[in-house]
Amino acid sequence: MDMKKKIIMRGLLGIPLGMAIGDVITITSSLIWGQGEYVPCVPYFVEMVGSESCAAALQAALCAVIGAVFATASVIWQIDHWSIAKQTGVYFAVTASVMMPVAYIAGWMERSISGAVIYFLIFVLFFGAAWLTQYTVMRYKIRKMNRTLSGR
Repeated sequence: MDMKKKIIMRGLLGIPLGMAIGDVITITSSLIWGQGEYVPCVPYFVEMVGSESCAAALQAALCAVIGAVFATASVIWQIDHWSIAKQTGVYFAVTASVMMPVAYIAGWMERSISGAVIYFLIFVLFFGAAWLTQYTVMRYKIRKMNRTLSGR
């Protein structure tokens, strides 16, 4: 499959995945902080949009965008002539450049410099944990393949 097809397919598959992850997050946060109520969006966002149903629909669309961008950007990991540092930096820049404005629009972060910094640091922590997990798994798989090959 050529790169353009791969980008389009991943982007399309990322849309429902982003929406599903968004739903899991709202359900989980409602269970933790909702005091028995389902809270699909932060109150600020509902007030800004005008109704809870419109806010939930817009938030679902924003989660779809995030899912599409994360999935589309994953082709960066297949650019073999780039170093792992360059792949990581570009993937991080692309995903953060979408995640931060969406988080601001949806009210997921406090609307202040400190709120943006805190949200960015949380994003960095989650990104780093996911990257380290994937790196560790791939490193294990490569070592296992090398042991298999050297045993022949």
